[in-house]
Amino acid sequence: MSLSVLEESRGHLADLLEASQRCAWYLQAGAAKVRWPVTGAELAQRSRDLEFYERLAAINERFGKLQDLLATTMRHLCELSGENTESFLRVASFCHKAGILSSLEDWQTCRSLRNRAAHAYGTDYTETAGHFNAMRAQIGFLTDTVIGVSAYVRENLQIQAADESFLRELVGR
Repeated sequence: MSLSVLEESRGHLADLLEASQRCAWYLQAGAAKVRWPVTGAELAQRSRDLEFYERLAAINERFGKLQDLLATTMRHLCELSGENTESFLRVASFCHKAGILSSLEDWQTCRSLRNRAAHAYGTDYTETAGHFNAMRAQIGFLTDTVIGVSAYVRENLQIQAADESFLRELVGR
């Protein structure tokens, strides 16, 4: 028996929630393995410390992935809620009014950090340290957004991730 388009869409949203919850958990766990704040001097001193730089690369990747996942999840929940998804500004505005996003400015900051990480290839250790410290400062916001989007979808659309064990740990942090 095939699923209806609506059932498929609801299932897709549940999958997006689970992926977001897992990504947020891994981002938090990875960030916990770094002594913050990082400095330009530390980055220069550890320039050949592969393990350290792999941790930072994982944080960078997960930050961008989580920000992208949340954008997709919010757009999808708006579609299922009958909200206008013509532009992401409308999606973000709805999510802010619904209490999913605590701050539109923080969302835009996260997006800017994600874009900068994806497209800038700086060699200045001090700038790079500033970038990582700025990302670290926004991890809590992204995690709270995962918690908020999960709660909204559960309460308003009666949809949740198949496995919410990562979410339970995020909520209990």
